[in-house]
Amino acid sequence: MISTEAVLGLPGYQITGIEERAGQVWIAARYEGAVVCPHCHGTHLRRKDRKIRKLRHESWGTRHVVIALETNKWRCRDCERYFWQRFPGILPRRRATEPFRRSVSLKHWDGISRSRLGKREGIGSATVERWFQDFLQLRAGERRAPCPQALGIDEHFFSRRQGYATTLCDLKNHTVYDVVLGRSEASLEAYFLSLEGKHLVRVVCMDLASNYRALVRKHFPHALIVADRFHVIRLINYHFLRCWRDLDQGGSQNRGLLSLMRRHRHHLRPDQSQKLAAYLADYPVLDLIYRFKQRLCYLLLKKHRTRKQCQVLIPRLLRAVYQLQQAGLTHLVQLGRTLQSWSQEIAAMWRFTRNNGITEGFHTKMELLQRQAYGFRNFQNYRLRVKVLCS
Repeated sequence: MISTEAVLGLPGYQITGIEERAGQVWIAARYEGAVVCPHCHGTHLRRKDRKIRKLRHESWGTRHVVIALETNKWRCRDCERYFWQRFPGILPRRRATEPFRRSVSLKHWDGISRSRLGKREGIGSATVERWFQDFLQLRAGERRAPCPQALGIDEHFFSRRQGYATTLCDLKNHTVYDVVLGRSEASLEAYFLSLEGKHLVRVVCMDLASNYRALVRKHFPHALIVADRFHVIRLINYHFLRCWRDLDQGGSQNRGLLSLMRRHRHHLRPDQSQKLAAYLADYPVLDLIYRFKQRLCYLLLKKHRTRKQCQVLIPRLLRAVYQLQQAGLTHLVQLGRTLQSWSQEIAAMWRFTRNNGITEGFHTKMELLQRQAYGFRNFQNYRLRVKVLCS
């Protein structure tokens, strides 16, 4: 015989009848467990009233399920207080069971819109959103993790009205630790002051943003800052292309040459290498700059180096930075100054392989969440959804 718990998914209930009414399944049930006073936990009770409580339950296929539950009002003889009976799996003053609320939240999590889900289950779209927010708060309360050892920091766009937000990512466990509104030092100062477990952070990966570096040096004094390799290489290519535009504006507007100039040499086919060499032969200065850029990029692309190997690579980096500062071209001098300012963080890329690729991937997922919700007005709702869905 099938047990009542297997049918309802709730322990301690007894089914007294099942019938179909207007396409809905009505289940008459009563609770067989012990009843105690919620105030003093006393067991000396006296029944004062009785009613039938109608509750929505998980649907059976496409048919809605309603539980008609016998509910009693009791008076506790120990504390002389009255109360309506409490049931497991059903919160007070709720018109639906917790399994039904959880199933609706999981369906909305899987991508079903609020309006369609509300019409399917016979509830309002605002009810779906309210239940889903309760579900997210419950899941977020279960995930109270300390500060990660490897922390990734990056910014992403939130809304036109409220601007940018900062993402804190756990690079070791591939999860989003938190999302904070703002990206300036003034807007993030209060959050980092109240952040607990900052002494646990050992490595912080970021792009070349001076405001984030100042915050990390102030609030994470024992953490090593590692520059993100992708942003460093992109910065070098950006200044190189600007310098190329000054030397040959017509050639820099050729999309075919532009694609070849951006790539690394090992990504070029033999015919593409010949085409690029033929073009650079007419511009000897640009040829020297291109070869210097390729050597600098290959130097920064090295990974998994030991401490002794890094000590050999550091003089090469400092020599390249000095040559950029002495180049005499505006964009190359500016690039040399930036690399000089971030030389320690860039040198740490050889020793530590952490990068912000995980954080950038979560930003793509955050953009998908914003498109599915047609944008967010309340940042706390957005933060709660990101912390749960990106973990």
